[in-house]
Amino acid sequence: MNSQPKRSQKTLILLLVVFIVPVALAKLVLSFDLYQGGATNKGALLDSNLSYQSLNMDNPTPHLWQIVYLLPEQCDQQCADRLYVLNQSYIALGRERKRVKPIILVQPNSDKNALSQLNIEFSTAEVNNQFASLLQQDQVIIVDPLGSLIMQYDPVDGREANIAQGKAIIADLRKMLKLSRVG
Repeated sequence: MNSQPKRSQKTLILLLVVFIVPVALAKLVLSFDLYQGGATNKGALLDSNLSYQSLNMDNPTPHLWQIVYLLPEQCDQQCADRLYVLNQSYIALGRERKRVKPIILVQPNSDKNALSQLNIEFSTAEVNNQFASLLQQDQVIIVDPLGSLIMQYDPVDGREANIAQGKAIIADLRKMLKLSRVG
């Protein structure tokens, strides 16, 4: 008679252990930051509050994804490599190219002669000081069709590093274009 309650107690304890222990272990792993979540993006995600509107600037090409680059005052070899890779990345998008527009942001003191020397057709847009202060020199930003700044790519040195970063931009942009229902 006494074996039935002991057996049901063992079953109850076993069920509790089977269901509660994994949850408790998961909580411990997450609270002690022992788990590093996987990220497949190669660029750095930006704050979701950053947009053309929040930076008091008009969207140069609404309804299109944009690869944005701020043209510096003096376009050196690093800048020329960046512009070349930007153009090649745009071309490499293939059929998705119609959804994306590379935009070169210019200030009054930007080296606009560099664009004509490279013989590459880029769309340009005047940038305000608030937006320009956000961008580092030689930084590339991806902007979504609604005007939100999504991802940034910090400057790299050398042509090979720029080409590798161009491939990273293409990979990230293709993922975003695939998942996007806008633009």
